[in-house]
Amino acid sequence: MDPLDPRSPTGWTKRRRLVVAVAAGAALLAALGAGAAALTTGGSASDTGDGRAALQAAGSDASAGDGAASASASASGSASAKPTGPCGRPASAAPAVRVTDVNVGTSVTGYGREGDTDPLPMAIAATPSGGSWLAWLGTNGKVYLGRLDCDDHLAGSPTSFDGIDLQDVQADANGGVVLLTRKGDCHTGPLCGGSSSPCNTMWMVRFDNNGQKVWERQVTNLTSGLGGYDNGARFVWWYQHHGRLASDGSNYAAYFGVAITVQNGSCVDIHEGDRMQVVNAGGGLVSGHRDSFEVGCSHSWGTRIAWDPRTSHFAMVCATDNNCRIAQPHPYRTVATGACDGTLFGGDLVLARTSGYWSAWSQGGQARLEHFGNGASDSTVRTGAASAHPHLVTYGAGRMLLAWESGSSMSAQVYDSGTGKTVGAKFTIGVKDHNYQAFKSYADGSAAYPAAGANGTSVRIARVMPLA
Repeated sequence: MDPLDPRSPTGWTKRRRLVVAVAAGAALLAALGAGAAALTTGGSASDTGDGRAALQAAGSDASAGDGAASASASASGSASAKPTGPCGRPASAAPAVRVTDVNVGTSVTGYGREGDTDPLPMAIAATPSGGSWLAWLGTNGKVYLGRLDCDDHLAGSPTSFDGIDLQDVQADANGGVVLLTRKGDCHTGPLCGGSSSPCNTMWMVRFDNNGQKVWERQVTNLTSGLGGYDNGARFVWWYQHHGRLASDGSNYAAYFGVAITVQNGSCVDIHEGDRMQVVNAGGGLVSGHRDSFEVGCSHSWGTRIAWDPRTSHFAMVCATDNNCRIAQPHPYRTVATGACDGTLFGGDLVLARTSGYWSAWSQGGQARLEHFGNGASDSTVRTGAASAHPHLVTYGAGRMLLAWESGSSMSAQVYDSGTGKTVGAKFTIGVKDHNYQAFKSYADGSAAYPAAGANGTSVRIARVMPLA
């Protein structure tokens, strides 16, 4: 058993908060703050009426943009908003938010306690042609995948894969990859202490433009001969195991929390850290990739990854109680020094405008932005956002969007990704926040977030439309 087991009185729970209580009820569209406009829409692919649903159900993502362009108002209410990208989404002088309730036709796992060991309900990915892939965790041991058109309506019928937990989804011109968790075997151990929990595995599943499986690859290391309670195992236990995906255009990388089994005399201890593995276009593990590793940060949570084409490396950050910090893994490099008071949280990672990166993180319920390259931060932005779990996403060229929970909705602020200065006024995104779900950026300059829907079989897509 890990010496910092959260079930121990002196365990992990003293180092960081695992659970945030959330208000009950469906996500509601809140009144927007100054400088932003909003629209709520709903329906399925049949509501679009412009032929895009049929095209995408057939595997095409060559979406026209007329429906999306007419579905949102500019912040000023003028007719000057200009369509951008293949979807023709209107760009305006201030952020406009469009919220669409998508009936997915199957039960969606609820938010629950939003703890870092709890299941992740949903994730979204941008396609190169402006649409999306939406993944959600069902209540029946399946992870579902559905394609969304330019208006964020469901196009065609969803597909599904075996999975007991969802982590992330990413897309490319030929389909994409979903990262999910499946059941595994523990074997006998025995454990040196504590109680047994199921031993699971982490998988990448490659899908095509019809949402059908092309290949699947385990990125933990369990086999019929190596169980979770065998020395050397790297598996998914009840410990924090959320993960994220990134792609270099050919390979996909998964960075996630992992359980680490170590022999201790006649029994085994289970530690927690993180792991990064790279899988090639054919579904094979890339052995010896210069950015991959068996174990990086330990203990670790808030694992975040991005591909940097300027350096041809996968960049990563974690939150760790190893000196209580936000750090780059393998080898450890401190980005920002924190405190082990139970409030240290690592948010998202984005590329800065010219060089380096920005990381959003929180300590004591206050969100910060850190700019760094290969090591310590060289610029700190104290955002003033009261948040224990901030989100950060690229938002068009030279900009990034910080978002955080605010009552039953979310607040957001645009920042310059070069200087770290604010751009425009704070505004509201009218969906319910989840501590661990992620915004995704789109080539047209918009950003989208999947959130709890109006009922148990729907998902709301909050899209922050492009800036001019």
